Amino acid sequence: MEGDYIKINPWLKPLSWLYGIGVWVRGFLFDNRIIKSKEYPFPVIGVGNITVGGSGKTPHVEYLVKILHETLQIAVLSRGYKRKSKGFVLAKENTKMTEIGDEPFQMHRKFPDIHVAVDANRCRGIETIMSGEETHDTDIIILDDAYQHRYVTPGLNILLVDYHRLISNDALLPAGRLREPASAKCRADIVIMTKCPTDMKPMDYRILQRAMSLMPFQKMFYTTMVQKPLIPLFPQEVPEIRDESHLPTVLLITGIASPEHMIADFEGKCEKLIPMRFPDHHPFSASDVEAINLQYRMIKKPAIIVTTEKDGIRLSEAQGLTKAVRQAIYVQPIEVRFIQDEEIFIDTIEKYVHKSNRYSSMATRTTRPSGIAVPRPTPLPRREQPQPAERDSVPNAEDSNNTWNRPRPTGTGNQGGTGIPIQRHPTFPGFDS
Repeated sequence: MEGDYIKINPWLKPLSWLYGIGVWVRGFLFDNRIIKSKEYPFPVIGVGNITVGGSGKTPHVEYLVKILHETLQIAVLSRGYKRKSKGFVLAKENTKMTEIGDEPFQMHRKFPDIHVAVDANRCRGIETIMSGEETHDTDIIILDDAYQHRYVTPGLNILLVDYHRLISNDALLPAGRLREPASAKCRADIVIMTKCPTDMKPMDYRILQRAMSLMPFQKMFYTTMVQKPLIPLFPQEVPEIRDESHLPTVLLITGIASPEHMIADFEGKCEKLIPMRFPDHHPFSASDVEAINLQYRMIKKPAIIVTTEKDGIRLSEAQGLTKAVRQAIYVQPIEVRFIQDEEIFIDTIEKYVHKSNRYSSMATRTTRPSGIAVPRPTPLPRREQPQPAERDSVPNAEDSNNTWNRPRPTGTGNQGGTGIPIQRHPTFPGFDS
């Protein structure tokens, strides 16, 4: 049920009120262009959320890479959360996880022929990518977790909302998990409801649409997370699991913001589940490794250990795991699947990219000059169900009344906020400087 993972601490609401004042002031400065926001004359897609972690940003960025990879040179720019380096860092063959962070490292390992870079200053990061000797061939930049980084105005802004943590039911930090008020959704061009159940009924769609209360120019889509076959973390030591329909005892190690969804998935397919939770992006220390070794030693066998992809990256570099643990640990890959309207989503993305002035000269390219071919995501089987809402097709850039050229609503999420309307999507071709 939507909103079933939300917990609000009423004792912290006074602090949330103070935090909200700071958010409002910052938004007011951007909305009125007292603080400048940059736009760029090439495709820039932003992917982010309003809540703190756990909405599936990395899998959705990977999905975008898969659908654009065959004809475009992609660069993914992230902040590089909890990395030990500073400034701009471009991932290379010998780059370590500590230099760029676990999620960018995961993406670099999955897609070695795209550019993956980190920089807390996204403007500097974008400009370094486009001018760099190794990255000047970039056709499109995807900003990972950049919804609050308003120094850059993406040409297309994608907001992710967790089905189990509707922003309309949540509260600002620290009482809740909102970074901004829910009405900051007005900056999004596309809203994706993530982690949805696959058996949603027409009434469920209507409830979600009413709860989100989007504007006419905004498009809403629904995705779910599909678990792929388990992969041994240490392939040379661990055999593959041929039948995952009924697993033995599972020690589930998670260092992610919202592990509840993963826990619920495994509860139904193993004899016994033992969750072992760590904070998001947690660096596994020697004491953590010892705790994992001890916990696995105490579990009745047969038993396996399962962890997430990004936790697996950190665990693979941890020292001190016993041989028994190394021989029992598996990684659970996940993949984004659209419940419906996947073709409309892909068409929306491709039309935005093709209408960019910089990309138009490259539109005849049909294959990547080099690199690894990445197949498009596999859609869910089609089911007969009514569409949740009739959506307009993506308007032609030459139409002066189209929504892509419509001035954006102002405000950081404050209802009735004041400020100068910002023209977020200048008429193609070309961008305002």
